[in-house]
Amino acid sequence: MSDNTPELLLASMNGDSVALSSLLERHAVELRRRMAGRISPVWQNVLDVDDILQVTFMEAFLRIGQFVPGKDSSFVAWLTRIAENNLKDAVKELSRVKRPPPDRRVGDAAGNDSFASFLDQLAQTSATPSRVVRWQEARGVLEQALGRLPSDYETVIRGYDLEQKTAAELAAQLQRSEGAVFMLRARAHDRLRDLLNEQQLFSDH
Repeated sequence: MSDNTPELLLASMNGDSVALSSLLERHAVELRRRMAGRISPVWQNVLDVDDILQVTFMEAFLRIGQFVPGKDSSFVAWLTRIAENNLKDAVKELSRVKRPPPDRRVGDAAGNDSFASFLDQLAQTSATPSRVVRWQEARGVLEQALGRLPSDYETVIRGYDLEQKTAAELAAQLQRSEGAVFMLRARAHDRLRDLLNEQQLFSDH
């Protein structure tokens, strides 16, 4: 481990993308080693370690401000947790696709119903789109939030959740695997939910 690791970490947390790129490059081999062998043979034709690392590194750029420095191994441990969550979400969704529930999709891709159903899905648990927000306002907030997502995240949500494209179609469009599409979708939902909460679109009442 280079002596400049603490300086790189501090610079990364302060928004230095070059420093973060250096850290990710430094830990890529170790992260690949940790994730190697964790993909079941069942999914190896639609998911590989490169998929996991690509989405994990994208999330690292988005979430580096949340990282809390600790021991020398804490940064790679943080990356590993993100990578493990990505793998878990990909496998969960790939499994669902093999036996899709009736409500897997969110409605008519051309109409307002797809947006309304997607908001209901995104809200989860007891939260619902706020009653004080009119439909057109809600759609406008959603569109604005989608525009703030990384381009691949936005593409996956629009394509899979709103336009009813298949994972295979999106994988071809993005030149990624189907497993990567589901990892991107899971992380995009997390990011979008945070953005909509900032706009107070969801209410627990």
